[in-house]
Amino acid sequence: MSKIEAYNFSGKKAIVRVDFNVPLNKQTFEVTDETRIKGALQTINKILNDGGCAILMSHLGRPDGKKQDKFSMKHVIPALEKNIGRKVIFAGDVIGAEVAKMAADLKAGEVLLLENLRFYEEEEGKPYHLGENATDEEKKAGKAKVKESQKTFVKTLASYADVYVNDAFGTAHRAHASTALIADHFDADNKMFGYLINNELNAMDKVIKAADKPFTAIMGGAKVSDKILIIENLLDRVDNLIIGGGMTYTFIKAQGGKIGNSLCEADKLDLALEILEKAKAKGVKVYIPTDAVNADKFDAEANTSVSKTNETPDGWMGLDIADDTIATFTEVIKNSKTVLWNGPMGVFEMEKFSKGTSAVAKALAEATANGAFTLIGGGDSVAAINKNKLADKVSYVSTGGGAMLEYMEGKELPGIKAIRG
Repeated sequence: MSKIEAYNFSGKKAIVRVDFNVPLNKQTFEVTDETRIKGALQTINKILNDGGCAILMSHLGRPDGKKQDKFSMKHVIPALEKNIGRKVIFAGDVIGAEVAKMAADLKAGEVLLLENLRFYEEEEGKPYHLGENATDEEKKAGKAKVKESQKTFVKTLASYADVYVNDAFGTAHRAHASTALIADHFDADNKMFGYLINNELNAMDKVIKAADKPFTAIMGGAKVSDKILIIENLLDRVDNLIIGGGMTYTFIKAQGGKIGNSLCEADKLDLALEILEKAKAKGVKVYIPTDAVNADKFDAEANTSVSKTNETPDGWMGLDIADDTIATFTEVIKNSKTVLWNGPMGVFEMEKFSKGTSAVAKALAEATANGAFTLIGGGDSVAAINKNKLADKVSYVSTGGGAMLEYMEGKELPGIKAIRG
């Protein structure tokens, strides 16, 4: 593969997989968060400044193989034009003679945006047209048919350009037409990662392959089952494992604690104990919340109380960590040299239960200021960092979500393998 910083795009047409799956206003369809568009700018500008032209392709939402106006990429154009400071040509489709001509006629410095890739079943390789009531035999035949037509779809996309650039880390864990299969149509010298993916991989590799010690992983969120693979992969690497969020109470109950109406995966109690045993055997210090802010119902206006996490009153549920836990977690984070954060400490969307998550965000910013490398990943953690206006105070905020989790779990991502080989 080539390195984008060393590649000269002069006179080249580059087809670039970007991640413009951005949130839109439901009434006006205006982009409400331009983070992902801004994330692609360095790559786009490199191509254009070299004297090349860029053909951008992305998905938006889940149209399930059907053309739907609310999912059209045309809604992204105003925000994209504002950010790149030039006009964007809109193809209005993904394949077809008209699109092929627009790509062929593209001149140096011009940008062509294709329509939503997922308007075509071939992008994901799924026969959405069959519906839920199709028999297993029909589904099997339908999938085979879509897979066959996918080859033509991919070949057509590749025919528009001289070089392929993948800069959509958020979809790198999917073996889709535009993220993995298209790379096979370009030789090693003419396919590469964009700057965004390079930055993502460098940040994650620093954490899982070359972390300075002490290394602390903060795992929050609702379920142990969602995080078990990443926790197990990290146990060989971390010094400290901080547990937070709803999964706290699976660990508490597994150890005989009283959890009231708190969230708990009753079928994962043995798994929780197994994690604790593995951590102990590997010398990893596990920090589980000792006190919590409880609510008498899952509601922003609920009555609240504070108790030990293993003494939650009947009828109450833990929705945030409380002061003693905040103090302990903050101290561990501030004394770390590498910190990975994935998942909130509570229901931070509700103001009454946001203190713990905000405290972790602030501790990460302080650790960063003291020289630690801090990586934040996962939608809720990113939202919490942004809510506290601390994105520029930590080392790296991942755009990956599911892709980041899978990479951290040690899985091979199809979109990465397609370029790296």
